[in-house]
Amino acid sequence: MADIHVEEFYKDVAIALVQLYGAFPRRINLFVEDIAGPDDPDEFGLHSRRHMACFGTLLWLEEEGLIRYVDTIRQEALDQAVLTRNAFVRLSAPAPASLAPASRQGYDQREEALPPSVQKDLSTHIHLIRTALKSGHSGHISQIVQGTFFADDNH
Repeated sequence: MADIHVEEFYKDVAIALVQLYGAFPRRINLFVEDIAGPDDPDEFGLHSRRHMACFGTLLWLEEEGLIRYVDTIRQEALDQAVLTRNAFVRLSAPAPASLAPASRQGYDQREEALPPSVQKDLSTHIHLIRTALKSGHSGHISQIVQGTFFADDNH
């Protein structure tokens, strides 16, 4: 079992990527509270460990070349954030079938009857991330985010 802060990291990454993908190519303000939940700063105005971990995750996404932003809004948000080309292409790409065994448990012949374009959309990394977030299972979220980051670049 992973450390709780690592599982929170994967969940924060997934939520941020889904928000940015949903707005792409528009730039948006990416608020920490929309990802990690409400924060109650202490009497000195310092944010909680959880809030700061999420903020650190957003900064890490930029350092790793997955997002861009114009500036930070204190430690509350990223101003005018957008996915990079590489992140957009990766999230839009079909994921390997081995990445989503849990999401395929409900697979039936009705999916085969769907138009090819819909079948393709259901196999993308972003769809798998959204499905994992809906499941709420931290292990599944971690698996999908790891698979998205470390997937073969030829996919």
